[in-house]
Amino acid sequence: MALLEISGLSKSFRGLRAVTNASLVVEQGAILALIGPNGAGKTTIFNMAAGVCAPDAGEIRFAGKRIDRLRPDQICAAGIGRTFQIVKPFAGLSVLDNVIVGALQRCGGVSEARVLALRVLEPLGLGAKRDSPASSLTLPDRKRLEVARALATRPRLLLLDEVMAGLRPTECDQMVEVFRELNARDGLTILLIEHVMRAVMALAQHIVVLHHGEIVARGAPAEVVRDPAVLECYLGEEVEV
Repeated sequence: MALLEISGLSKSFRGLRAVTNASLVVEQGAILALIGPNGAGKTTIFNMAAGVCAPDAGEIRFAGKRIDRLRPDQICAAGIGRTFQIVKPFAGLSVLDNVIVGALQRCGGVSEARVLALRVLEPLGLGAKRDSPASSLTLPDRKRLEVARALATRPRLLLLDEVMAGLRPTECDQMVEVFRELNARDGLTILLIEHVMRAVMALAQHIVVLHHGEIVARGAPAEVVRDPAVLECYLGEEVEV
């Protein structure tokens, strides 16, 4: 069953066409990666799906209902959580309080939100740092906190925007395992933007490739990374898989 359906999506900014007639489907329980060069339009698609900006043309449906004219808070309430490329935690709050803010989207009070936040922090390796100020975290931990805040909203669909960037290979592998577990155990559907092909190949079941705002390839990871058009516009001649 399709959970997210994007049909004929287009978006321009002051005459610059960022996305052109893009269509993709994310099935319930799937992990799909959206890849492509910088400036290809990937984050613009995320922003439209999350309600940050409205498309010029096309439709976005989530669980069968149109969401492309809803506010970000309404889309979050519908069941879509997201992270951002540039992580900006509430620096003056503790790690735990940052996640409680996200958990309050679903919980009836702070006590319930605290229980949920603690449960979210543990598998991400942040349980021991729950009382530390967010401003004290390293980049990898800030990335994990960004994921924790999104997960605390209890999404059905999680949009991950380059959460592996800046991580060491071992740290990247740890994050991949967390997402695999969430997908397998909880049925969480994931749509990710990622340049770290090590993570894409280990995690994604399907890949969609965007270039100059247009989808140029789609399919299983092993097929996509050998597509001549993808090699030319993005991956180069050799890809480590």
